[in-house]
Amino acid sequence: PGLVLMSVITNSYANVVSSFYSSKFQHFVEELLIAPVPNWVILAGYVSGGVARGMTVGVVVTLIALLFSDVEIHSYGLTLSIVVLTSVLFALGGFINAVFARTFDDISIVPTFVLAPLTYLGGVFYSMDLLPEFWRQLSLFNPVLYMVNGFRYGMLGVSDIPIGVAFGIILVFIAALTVFSLTLLARGVGIKT
Repeated sequence: PGLVLMSVITNSYANVVSSFYSSKFQHFVEELLIAPVPNWVILAGYVSGGVARGMTVGVVVTLIALLFSDVEIHSYGLTLSIVVLTSVLFALGGFINAVFARTFDDISIVPTFVLAPLTYLGGVFYSMDLLPEFWRQLSLFNPVLYMVNGFRYGMLGVSDIPIGVAFGIILVFIAALTVFSLTLLARGVGIKT
C-alpha cells in the first residue's frame, strides 16, 4: 500500500506543479486570467489533471504489484476515497509550489527536500509500532503518516492510527490548501506582474 500511495502522491504533485509552472513560463496563464472563468474552475482544472495522473499511475502500480503478491482489498470504498483525497491534497500542494516558483529549479525543491522525506518517514515501508517511543510520537506530526495508514487500512484492514483521525487530517489539509490556493489566484501572487 505504501508504494502505491507514494506513486500517487509524487505523480499528482508533479503533474500540477509542472503544468501550472509551464503556463507561467510560456506566458499563457494570462489567457486564463482574462477569461471569464472563476478562479475555482481554474484550480479545479489543474487539480483534476493531477488527480487523473496520480490515479492512473496508482492503478498501474497496483496492477504490477498484484503480479507479485496476492492482496484482498479490505474495503474498496475506503481505499478509493483515501487515495482520491490524498491525490487532491498533493495536487493542491503542487499548485501552490508552482505559483511561488520562479525557475524550473524551484519546482524541484519541495519534492526533493520536503515531500520525499515526509513520504519516506511517513510509514511507507514500516509500521509505527517498530519505532522507539520518541520517534513514534514525532511521527504523529507527519501528515503523510495518516494518508499511508488510511490507505493501508483500506487495503489490508491494518492501521497504526484510527481511520477517522486519518480522514479528518486529510480533509483539514485539503480545506486549508484550497482556501490558500484560491486566495493566491485571487491576488495574482506569482502570476500578475
